[in-house]
Amino acid sequence: MSRLNYQTARFLTSAPTLAQCPPDLGCEVAFAGRSNAGKSSAINALTQQKALARTSKTPGRTQLINFFSLAGDDACRMVDLPGYGFAKVPEKVKLEWQRHLAEYLRERQSLRGLVLVMDVRHPLTEFDEMMLGWADDKDMPVHILLTKADKLKSGAVKNALQQVRSRLRDWEDLVSVQLFSALKRQGVEEAHERLDDWLLRDFSDNP
Repeated sequence: MSRLNYQTARFLTSAPTLAQCPPDLGCEVAFAGRSNAGKSSAINALTQQKALARTSKTPGRTQLINFFSLAGDDACRMVDLPGYGFAKVPEKVKLEWQRHLAEYLRERQSLRGLVLVMDVRHPLTEFDEMMLGWADDKDMPVHILLTKADKLKSGAVKNALQQVRSRLRDWEDLVSVQLFSALKRQGVEEAHERLDDWLLRDFSDNP
């Protein structure tokens, strides 16, 4: 059972740039992924809230860095990063998103880990591999949620998981992978355990 109560998550603030983010103190985990990978749905499933993170049939609706506090403590946070990929926005706007996203990932000292959300049917896109490359440079742990696992039959979904693990063999010390379905609540506890490890690390290091 999770040591943190993710149901207590509440919206803290949205920031268009790194300079407008909350103070870089405490600890946070960030969620990133293509605009159609089910990132907002995953956050809602993990917190058992229907609309904490906004979901939309129009990919790319999340254009800001959104912060959510946990356990009534603003020093412990989940962060919903702008979706990348399919967003139907002008190229200038898309480039601006990418610049702010890169600044956050490069500069944010309180970031303890990155949850990379991928559609199990379309994993490891060029964007995903860019994120993994950044994490490797920063020695930042990554946990991959292969979402929409309910969309494939059992054999196919297990095969997809194995293929992703095989392709990530060189990063196995830094990257972990699991199946996830927001609709079926599959993999929620496993994801909670990973988030607990990251968010509670400071407390275990400093009892």
